[in-house]
Amino acid sequence: MSVKILHIDSNNPILWNQLEEAGFENHADFKSSKEEIEAKIKDYNGIVIRSRFKIDKTFLDNATNLQFIARVGAGLESIDCEYAESKGIHLIAAPEGNRNAVAEHSLGVILSLFNNLNQADAEIKAGHWNRESNRGHELDGKTVGIIGYGNMGKAFAKKLRGFDVEVLFYDILENIGDENAKQVSLSELQKRADVLSLHLPWTPQTDKMVDAAFINAFAKPFWIINTSRGKNIVTADLVEAMKSKKVLGAGLDVLEYEKLSFETLFQDKNTPEAFQYLLEAKNVLLTPHIAGWTFESHERLAQVIVDKIKAVYAGGVFKA
Repeated sequence: MSVKILHIDSNNPILWNQLEEAGFENHADFKSSKEEIEAKIKDYNGIVIRSRFKIDKTFLDNATNLQFIARVGAGLESIDCEYAESKGIHLIAAPEGNRNAVAEHSLGVILSLFNNLNQADAEIKAGHWNRESNRGHELDGKTVGIIGYGNMGKAFAKKLRGFDVEVLFYDILENIGDENAKQVSLSELQKRADVLSLHLPWTPQTDKMVDAAFINAFAKPFWIINTSRGKNIVTADLVEAMKSKKVLGAGLDVLEYEKLSFETLFQDKNTPEAFQYLLEAKNVLLTPHIAGWTFESHERLAQVIVDKIKAVYAGGVFKA
């Protein structure tokens, strides 16, 4: 088997080493521009990416021998999937690899927001001992609404089994409920939820989904957690809802202003007004796209990708 794979992002060594042991020919290029890689991609049968740049039609037209694209992560939004599949290119992702990490992070964010942990910590370190202003809320008795019941949503629902909460979810797929959560319509979820947790891909259907109309459709003030994609929320509308106390608090691991690579925050050096509010608000918890970024998931993501690439070439023959 002579399959040449180009790695354009660094990953856990498991990925490279196990592919090499299985007979694949690995090549690495972590620094060249998209255009430079386009010029040589015709020499490769596979490419392993994270999110350094978009795999668009121009790139795919140059990839005349490409058989697969493997993204070491959950989503495939950096790839023109429809065009790639029209060329017979097999697409691989690894949502199984970091679903537990995302679920644990989501739970941690909720508990921190409910109990003002970050705020209280900062106040004590600044020399203030404020008990009443840091009185918290309990998760028990609340209704948690999940939007998106794939790998991440299901893992999060499972984590909630240890709490006395009702877990509801909405998904565009029908009849996928299980023992951990009840499937409901979006309107019912908005009617009943005290906490909303987003576990969605970024698609034309989910882009800017959480806007003013979406938020105002909730019957009760609620907390919101987003560990999916930043562009699923209109930040300015979220901020207005926080000012009116329609949204009681927000835990955002992803932001509308992130670059596609997720490695840096802004497209330019200007700080949007809505983001400035989030930076200063005491009931906002911000993290730099790390929900699925644990030591364990780093290893697990690589292993999932290795296993899926090997499965595509089972018996030494490409099986799209």
